Amino acid sequence: MKSKKVLVLSSTPRRGGNSDLLCDEFIRGAREKGHEIEKIFLKDKRIAYCLGCGACSERGLPCPQKDDMAEVLEKMIAADVIVMASPVYFYSISAQMKTLIDRCCSRYTEIKGKEFYFIMTMADTVQSNMERTMECFRAFLDCLEDPREAGSVWALGVWKLNEIRSTPYMEEAYQLGKTV
Repeated sequence: MKSKKVLVLSSTPRRGGNSDLLCDEFIRGAREKGHEIEKIFLKDKRIAYCLGCGACSERGLPCPQKDDMAEVLEKMIAADVIVMASPVYFYSISAQMKTLIDRCCSRYTEIKGKEFYFIMTMADTVQSNMERTMECFRAFLDCLEDPREAGSVWALGVWKLNEIRSTPYMEEAYQLGKTV
């Protein structure tokens, strides 16, 4: 089996939050299979909102913003596997994840042929309510060339910090990591 480059994008504003802990379990499983892992905690990065200036889309220029997004985009393009993790806020992805997705505009055509995994946590216990969040991720994939949705963890009924630790979702994330 060939080792893959796995990039984990954790978008929770709480380091060690429920979705972040699931990322760590996914990483543990993928690392056991011999893959090269890098985790980016988006809160640690300075990523500004897309300005809609048209430099990239209308004039073919690099994004004029001088922040950490260029570095993150390079890593997304270089990765074989991208894991996108988000807590669910009002049945959608976090602002940090949405900002990252919007800023992919300048180079999204270079994010091709990737395997994607998704990790989502929410306080609600109605699974169908998480479908809206999943649709945000799928809408991003619809804009990419040859993406493959490889798996996801839908962790329901977790809100308070560390609540995830006593759930079967930890094992689910670990096992999903082993499928990479």
